[in-house]
Amino acid sequence: MAEMVNPARHEFWRPPSPGTVIQDHSNTCQECRTEFIVGSRYCHCCGASRTGLGSGEAPPIPGVAEMTALGKRLGLAMPPLIAFVIGALCLLAAISVSVLFTARTALDWQAIQLWRIEWLLAGIAGFAAGLLLKKIA
Repeated sequence: MAEMVNPARHEFWRPPSPGTVIQDHSNTCQECRTEFIVGSRYCHCCGASRTGLGSGEAPPIPGVAEMTALGKRLGLAMPPLIAFVIGALCLLAAISVSVLFTARTALDWQAIQLWRIEWLLAGIAGFAAGLLLKKIA
């Protein structure tokens, strides 16, 4: 049974079979042939600009892909989703007001209640804007 095993030894820096490896030159520098760091616009060795990313293209905004995925999961377009997130953050702020601040006098208690009312009103406005934008879209 030991004769059936392929006795070829591959070193870790060489591919197992040279015919099957396809080199992708889109992630390598045209000047010095080193690989680009993920998300970089310039080569870290020679400083040449990346050819795939032109100067006219804007860099990707972090978090946009996650927001669109959340919008698809909830069935919302981007404007109602943003209004929904703003409303949820305002509700979270209304809850956190009572955790962060303690009332020692009646005047402090009234101020905390006023802040909580303001955050709740902002949350309601965010949810109402989300509903109105959903009906438009």
